[in-house]
Amino acid sequence: MAINLFTLHSDMTQSAFTRESLVAGRLCNDYEFSGAKTVKILTPITVPMNNYQRSGANRYGNPTEMQDIIQELTLTQDRSFALTIDKGNDADQGYAKNAGKMLMLQIAERAVPEFDSYVFNKLANKAGFIVGNSTAMTKSDICERISEAGAKLDDMEVPAYDRMLFVSTQGYKMLKHSDEFMAVQELGKDALAKGVVGSYDNMEVIKVPATRWPENVNFMIVHKNAATAPVKLSETKLHKDPPGISGHLLEGREYYDCFVFAPRSWGVYAEIDTSAGKGSVCATPAISAAGAISCSTDGVTVFYTTDGSDPRYSATAVQGTSAPATAGTTVKAYAHKAGAFDSAVAEKTF
Repeated sequence: MAINLFTLHSDMTQSAFTRESLVAGRLCNDYEFSGAKTVKILTPITVPMNNYQRSGANRYGNPTEMQDIIQELTLTQDRSFALTIDKGNDADQGYAKNAGKMLMLQIAERAVPEFDSYVFNKLANKAGFIVGNSTAMTKSDICERISEAGAKLDDMEVPAYDRMLFVSTQGYKMLKHSDEFMAVQELGKDALAKGVVGSYDNMEVIKVPATRWPENVNFMIVHKNAATAPVKLSETKLHKDPPGISGHLLEGREYYDCFVFAPRSWGVYAEIDTSAGKGSVCATPAISAAGAISCSTDGVTVFYTTDGSDPRYSATAVQGTSAPATAGTTVKAYAHKAGAFDSAVAEKTF
């Protein structure tokens, strides 16, 4: 009589703990990428108001042709996997590796965490507000910092509804035990789905594990309509006995990206921990009267625009440190450096 050494363990195949995506479906989905790798978004530029003149020509003001700013969104993440389950190996292990279950396991343990990690990193690096703080965050000041961030969004007229507060597990711990929060006692009332652990200051609080959280980011506030994380293609295939393989071939592919919308970028706020040995944020460039652009942070690359668009997102951004100082021209510039967070935007009208 044959002895199956895996009989006692055939129903005990173990997998790592897994969670669903914490960001999928939470951002704007107004734009369709079907049939295109790049989507161009046009933002019309409005003009200042005038005092109405009751006599003469052009009483409403001199007519100005409406200009626009174009932002190009190009997908870059085309990720895949291929995994085989040999029929002989599976038989030797008591057929414990059910092909369908192993396919779902690959998605849960690899594809979903990688997607979340990419999206959170992109949001942090392309936020309209990237604010460095050299004082390590504590439970005593986390509420004040979040309130300050919310006030900045308020000043930019970002709607108070549909804001989300993303925090790391350590940030959540500080928030939960802060004296100010304890007086409110909203957080953690209900353990909700998809990482939501309650609400604070009218925002859903989503706790993100360290494996998916951007390094050196204290917290992020994101308005739903300020960014998008389109998935153009998401497919899995399970082949039984394909040519050259006795067993199963598991394949999957996901084509996606994440973008912050230029005109709504102020709806994304990221606070960066710049205390000793932690992250760094590039200094805001300076633009001289002659159009020279400089930055106090060493090793940066400077990008600028002259059409009024935000160079962090604009398709017309030019790399360089010498902008035209033509009368009436507005130059906007920012500094970028690998391994650091982008600077704020400097602006000068000549």
